[in-house]
Amino acid sequence: MGSDFWQILAIVQYELLLFAGIFFLIGALDDFAVDVSWLWLKLTGRARTAKVNRRELQHRKLAGPVAVFVPAWQEADVIFETIRHLLTVWPQQNLRLYVGIYRNDPETLEAATSAAMGDDRLRLVIHDRDGPSTKADCLNRLYEAMSDDENRSRVRFGAVLFHDAEDMVDPAGLGLLELAICEGADFAQLPVEPLPQASRDWLGSHYCEEFAEAHGKAMVVRGAVGAGLPSAGVGCGVSRAALFKLADAKLDGLPFEPDSLTEDYELGLAISKHGGTCRFVRARGEDDQLIATRAFFPSKLSEIVRQKTRWVHGISLQGWDRTGWTHGVADTWMRARDRRGPLTALVMALGYLLLVLTLIISVAGHFGELQPLELSPFVVALLSANLAFFAWRVAWRFAFTARNYGVAEGVFAIVRLPITNIIAIMAGRRAVQAYWRTLFGAAPTWDKTRHTAHPVKPIAQQAVSMPPHPAPFPHHLRERVSKTG
Repeated sequence: MGSDFWQILAIVQYELLLFAGIFFLIGALDDFAVDVSWLWLKLTGRARTAKVNRRELQHRKLAGPVAVFVPAWQEADVIFETIRHLLTVWPQQNLRLYVGIYRNDPETLEAATSAAMGDDRLRLVIHDRDGPSTKADCLNRLYEAMSDDENRSRVRFGAVLFHDAEDMVDPAGLGLLELAICEGADFAQLPVEPLPQASRDWLGSHYCEEFAEAHGKAMVVRGAVGAGLPSAGVGCGVSRAALFKLADAKLDGLPFEPDSLTEDYELGLAISKHGGTCRFVRARGEDDQLIATRAFFPSKLSEIVRQKTRWVHGISLQGWDRTGWTHGVADTWMRARDRRGPLTALVMALGYLLLVLTLIISVAGHFGELQPLELSPFVVALLSANLAFFAWRVAWRFAFTARNYGVAEGVFAIVRLPITNIIAIMAGRRAVQAYWRTLFGAAPTWDKTRHTAHPVKPIAQQAVSMPPHPAPFPHHLRERVSKTG
């Protein structure tokens, strides 16, 4: 190859270095601002995790009837355990569980029916269309079923909770969420705590570090600065009045947009937009366990990318169209953070391309093909700043993961960083393609992941006996979920 080729390649490398370095620094400063805000909240006592009596909350008498919505599509492998565990650890009689099942999904219907076991708190709602549509559409069907029950009984529910078909609810979760709503919250969200998986499925455990930081720090800061709180779609509760207000504001009288891919994210923001009070509720029981929703997240690369594609598509891209921007500085900052996913994926992809080019040019320089370009003081300072912020980010990721899951998982969180970045790149590219197709009329569908593992499967037979005072937390998981602060 001629010298001109190598010089052009060196110039491309230099330009990529500038572009990626500047945008990496912008993202690092954004994260650093959240870190500093959390530290300030922690030092001033405003980020303190409450201490509560888990058993007292588990058996707390509800102020009024509470509905729980669980939409399901092709969840035959996990829906039995979810229903039995939920109805066992939440013994309140004025609870009603609505499970949405599509008419063309007989396997899920059969599994859910077998979980009923005469418990009249369970209602299976058959959707009047073939699945999958969208999760939002299924939730709207559950809302209609609940409204029909209210009209027939002339008793209105006080709150509505949302969960997914693979969730292991916390025994104290219902009592804590309903208490927050009784104390004035229109929307309340519990932390989500993904469970570490077996070594052969270690890739699925990367959700642990992501949620440890997101729900241990970012959501805390978000609530403190007064920005709208996005819902995780699980472990969250909404007052019946707030949900009615959302439904009443729409022409079809239903609270969710059926073409939304991230109706959960939009739920909390919509309530905040209508003047509702939103709370992120972090508490732990006397057993030092965080009161949170737990589940096994996808562990196969294709399923992980599919799930994160839906998140990026719905939050980063649909979010521009559906939720727009607000006038508040704090809310605008947080929504900008939510929507930086595709740009972050692009910058990371360029960063990996830069590494490849640097390796090639280094080898070529070793054989005397070219003289490397001399870096300016600005570029040296830029690289130094990014390196320092990278070390800072690694330390924070380790600290939050290790606090929730132990030192070993904290180390794995660092080891998984390159793979996590590649997943983000793959999901970002796929999300942009999916969004582009919707611009030309393609209808969004429930591109959901398949769930086969459930945290309570080892104690499924114990749940069948329906003990009058169930254990507050599955014993076989106590060692897998460490103390949380």
